[in-house]
Amino acid sequence: MARDYYEILGVSRDADKEEIKQAYRRLARKYHPDVNKEPGAEDRFKEINRAYEVLSEPEIRERYNRFGEAGVSSGAGAGAGFQDMGDMGGFADIFESIFSGFAGGMGGPTQQRRRSGPVRGDDLRLDLKLDFREAVFGGEKEIRISHLETCEVCSGSGAKPGTRPRTCSTCTGSGQVRRVTRTPFGSFTQVSTCPTCNGTGMVVEDKCDACDGRGANQVTKKLKITIPAGVDNGTRLRISQEGDAGQRGGPPGDLYVYLLVNEDEEFQRDGINVISEIKVSYLQAILGCRLEVETVDGPVELIIPAGTQPNTVMKLENRGVPRLGNPVSRGDHMLTVLIDIPTKVTPDERELLEKLAKIKGDRTGKGGLEGFLGNLFK
Repeated sequence: MARDYYEILGVSRDADKEEIKQAYRRLARKYHPDVNKEPGAEDRFKEINRAYEVLSEPEIRERYNRFGEAGVSSGAGAGAGFQDMGDMGGFADIFESIFSGFAGGMGGPTQQRRRSGPVRGDDLRLDLKLDFREAVFGGEKEIRISHLETCEVCSGSGAKPGTRPRTCSTCTGSGQVRRVTRTPFGSFTQVSTCPTCNGTGMVVEDKCDACDGRGANQVTKKLKITIPAGVDNGTRLRISQEGDAGQRGGPPGDLYVYLLVNEDEEFQRDGINVISEIKVSYLQAILGCRLEVETVDGPVELIIPAGTQPNTVMKLENRGVPRLGNPVSRGDHMLTVLIDIPTKVTPDERELLEKLAKIKGDRTGKGGLEGFLGNLFK
């Protein structure tokens, strides 16, 4: 007794066309004879294809829903049978999207043979930590990397000096093997990497002793790199041709250095501006003063105007971070002024503050002066 087509694909009877297509793709990948060698896989694959043929076409699916298998058999419906599907292009497109190695569906032309040529080496990544000031001003840094370098003894061929690699007899130098598979929907050609030469197209019989036939060796080396002024977290630097060596005469890859900037105890960064805080006494804020403050350039004199309020932000122009790519242009250093209010004062200070309160007409209570000054005596 034939199984229900919805059950075969694992979908409900009200599944839409996209759900049916996704279910077919998933099962076809699993049961295709070229990827599943278990007994019964081929029969299961044919069963899946049959279910998709029926359920993917609305008219045929409608007849199946009404009459079952009898409504879609080869003798039923005559002109309204599978001939209504016209060409099989849509189905072949799905099939090819599942198995990327297949080409030339329905017996059509296959892919052109590709001869293996030079292959560029892999790119490498290195994470590098910088101090805050190193990121601001840049400079030279020495790094250590480990990468593949072309063997100097065999010049990358992998063959012992005086010998040469020979053309692979399995793939005749193409680096690929091809196999034709016949399915209910036509012949498909599968292209895969040659297992004998691993896609190189050449076989080394007498291996180079220096690299054991690989054509490259893992080498650790030191490099001096230039860090531009103004870099930040996540800035990426490309060091050309310091990645892994290429194969078969291909160029080496690149080295990408990703920068990570350590936090600073004193400074923070907002784009190209530097941010910090400065604490002054309440008397300095009231009367004004001159103070020496730290910047990324070193100590700088700052004037605190009389009557400065808490959390006032003061700007030191051109004391920030150089603009990346234009070090002449710099941001600013933004300082937030914090007022240091003492929790206790001496009797002499209290006496003076009480006199000041009387001059200003501020009322005082038993707990001390009210408001801002009152907190000093609690």
